[in-house]
Amino acid sequence: MKNCIATYALTQKGAETARKIAKLLQADCYALQRYAVKSDIPFDSLKDIVADKFSRYESHVFVAASGIVVRLIAPYLKSKDIDPAVVVVDQNGEFAISLVSGHLGGANELARLLGDKIGAVPVITTATDCSGVPSIDLMARDQGLVIGAIGAIKHINSAMLDGEKVSVYDPDGYLNLTGLNEYFVVVDSVAKLPEFRCGIVVDWQVHDLPERVLTLYPRCLSLGVGCRRGASADEILKLVRSVVVENGLAMDSIFSVGSIDAKKDEAGLLEAAAILGLEPKFFSADELDEIEVANPSDMVMKHMGVAGVCEAAAMKLAGATQILVPKTKSTRVTAAIARKI
Repeated sequence: MKNCIATYALTQKGAETARKIAKLLQADCYALQRYAVKSDIPFDSLKDIVADKFSRYESHVFVAASGIVVRLIAPYLKSKDIDPAVVVVDQNGEFAISLVSGHLGGANELARLLGDKIGAVPVITTATDCSGVPSIDLMARDQGLVIGAIGAIKHINSAMLDGEKVSVYDPDGYLNLTGLNEYFVVVDSVAKLPEFRCGIVVDWQVHDLPERVLTLYPRCLSLGVGCRRGASADEILKLVRSVVVENGLAMDSIFSVGSIDAKKDEAGLLEAAAILGLEPKFFSADELDEIEVANPSDMVMKHMGVAGVCEAAAMKLAGATQILVPKTKSTRVTAAIARKI
């Protein structure tokens, strides 16, 4: 898909507004066949076009009645952390209503942008925005933190809206709370979290936490993998998951996987990386040889020309001088984890 925003129109006046928006936002413009011009993408059924395009764009702007849009998109809504932004604009371009994924999807921002671009009044109904309190999901997104159980956000927002402080355990200081002392109080132990109505843990380690505690994971761990030729994705994943669980680490904190460039066409490794949602990074033997590994191997040196692959790759990715989780082996796979400081 060339553009990340799509606009849709059902009337002639609506098509004019949709084209204006599309031009300003460099969006694709879908218009009902009878009103479409050369620059538009014509359609006969909005229901069919939504079914086909809803998951293909990051944002959707419907120049239509909000009731119609609600009924059309309802079957495709999954979760606030993955749904695309949906904004509804009236055909005269007077109002821009943030309808779905106001925070994480960016619908609130898009509605405000339309206010700046076409003079529409942004209609924002999310409680935190209306009350002027911080939005923890936006804070997490903007600071590169992965949200754990998305449902816990409601406890955080509810407490702040009621004027209660939220406890925060963040031993490494990943969450910037500058100027937010009115809403948050930092604690030095997870054991203190239950003293408050709800809390937030920001950590790359896993904790056993109460329901009303939201976990945010910093993307600070790098995974290094070595494997014999033909090792399957299942074998690689089994070892990786075992290493993560046994060391009490958060899988969501792993930001990349690395190996030696001799493995860049290794099908099992590439498949495992895809399943984990990680972009693999491959290093030359000379690059890996710059790293002093904790567990050198004569066999690896013989076949790869380096003292070690998984530990060196993990440290190279993280820019670390020490390994967090040393080399762990299965029959045909090795894995190690480093932490970015």
